[in-house]
Amino acid sequence: MKRTFFILILLFLVHSGMQAQDRVTGKTFATRSEVIARHGMVCSSQPLATQVGLDILKKGGNAIDAAIAVDAMLGLVEPTGSGIGGDLFAIVWDAKSQKLYGLNASGRSPYGLTLAYLKKKGYTKIPSFGPLPVTVPGCVDGWFELNKRFGSLPMNEILHPTIDYAREGFPVSELIAYYLQSSGKLYAKYEGFKMIYMPQGKMPAKGEIFRNPYLANTLEKIGKEGRDVFYKGEIAYRIENYMKRNGGFLSAKDLADHHSEWVEPVSTNYRGYDVWELPPNGQGIAALEMLNILEGYDLKSMGFGSKEYIHLFVEAKKLAFEDRAKYYADPDFSSIPVKELISKEYAAERRKLINPNRAAKTYDAGLPRTSNTVYMTVADQWGNMVSLIQSNYRGMGSGMTPDSLGFMLQDRGELFTLEEGHNNCYAPHKRPFHTIIPGFITKDGKPWISFGVMGGDMQPQGHVQIVANLIDFGMNLQEAGDAPRIQHYGSSDPTGDKMTDGGYVALESGFDYEVIRELMKMGHQVEFDLGGYGGYQAIMVDPVNKVYYGASESRKDGQAAGY
Repeated sequence: MKRTFFILILLFLVHSGMQAQDRVTGKTFATRSEVIARHGMVCSSQPLATQVGLDILKKGGNAIDAAIAVDAMLGLVEPTGSGIGGDLFAIVWDAKSQKLYGLNASGRSPYGLTLAYLKKKGYTKIPSFGPLPVTVPGCVDGWFELNKRFGSLPMNEILHPTIDYAREGFPVSELIAYYLQSSGKLYAKYEGFKMIYMPQGKMPAKGEIFRNPYLANTLEKIGKEGRDVFYKGEIAYRIENYMKRNGGFLSAKDLADHHSEWVEPVSTNYRGYDVWELPPNGQGIAALEMLNILEGYDLKSMGFGSKEYIHLFVEAKKLAFEDRAKYYADPDFSSIPVKELISKEYAAERRKLINPNRAAKTYDAGLPRTSNTVYMTVADQWGNMVSLIQSNYRGMGSGMTPDSLGFMLQDRGELFTLEEGHNNCYAPHKRPFHTIIPGFITKDGKPWISFGVMGGDMQPQGHVQIVANLIDFGMNLQEAGDAPRIQHYGSSDPTGDKMTDGGYVALESGFDYEVIRELMKMGHQVEFDLGGYGGYQAIMVDPVNKVYYGASESRKDGQAAGY
């Protein structure tokens, strides 16, 4: 009773007041105006990275060139969320063919690590850190696939700005300094970490100049010699030697056999707009399933922030995530009923399970009838657009920092389950369930918005909220990202964890206290969470005025810039 009273008081203090700040123009939640430009737009979570992308556009590069340049720069200035040791996914609108293309640049598990080995060692889950969760980093191959198919500049020119910044150094921003400090306590015990990230014996602080000459050397080799130096050459063998020395299994053969895949994006129509995601092994279709469920309700009349809207959103999320836990995995190893999971008919069946007045403690997965992360978006003067997301997982990654290469390897392998018979059960040379998802919206077959929201399980929840904010609640592009967010924790997931108690709802500051109290009466456990709501970037096309609108939220160090 005392705990409940304390939570109510805390929520009242945190959430009282609906308005972000007083503004002469703009909407209720907007923290800044949208950026509007004619020729090109870059939106990323770091101003220095945004400027690198803008420079590429101004010198004649296209959106694909700029997106690769921005991603490379983010791996330097925001190593707490990304880097060339991680994976990449992208959705590209190609102005020439007037079509969307999807790229899955996620890596596979090592050939040499088996389920039998993990079971013999007594593991019930793959560890979060160390050598065992390391999978092949797909980012670099993803860059080259994008560049080969759609790029216009050579890779050495695209990577050059980041190489210069890595050698000369850059001032660490406040938010990244905060995450670096906490990362140092976790990763300092791993070989190679201190050499790269603690050259002065400590993690860099706000405003300090941080240099990574090792990363500069690695990127220079990649730019000059191509993707094979990373996957089949010197870098691959240095990674293998490091991993063997540290009890790992990732080998040069694992790297040599890696390849990205071009995939067809999938979509659902939401109130006249086509919302696009990539199919599994990512979790993008969870957003489509949620939207299909919510389309059966009049969200506009309920109003943003109402108890009715929040309740229905949370219940739709619970339903979609139960399907996510059961079905999502590497499609090379399992048959996944994607078409059925995102169908309107299936959504209608799932919608019937929602009690409009009471939160559910648990749901079962349906039976469809079969037949820390970085996000950026770029648009160019020719109408090309890129929605790209890239990550190491769990912030900086596994802790495995190979010999003098300047980056850390990801720990995506943690997202396998060891439950035999499960779609996402560990197997050699298999892609794990993946959390990072780029988003895109078209209208009448034309591009409207390229967008994304970072942050683990928050990502499909964030995608749905952005779409609802824009379409149901009439917010502008900036306000749609600044509006307070909802995140439900505790659903079943593809690693084997099960939801049994309904989980809990975290509400960002800005929701009305009376609404929170009503949600608690409906059976929702409501808690306060600081900083767990992801990071949003978006670009919108205005076909009438022939301009781009850009938005970047203040939860990160983001910047939208155009010319």
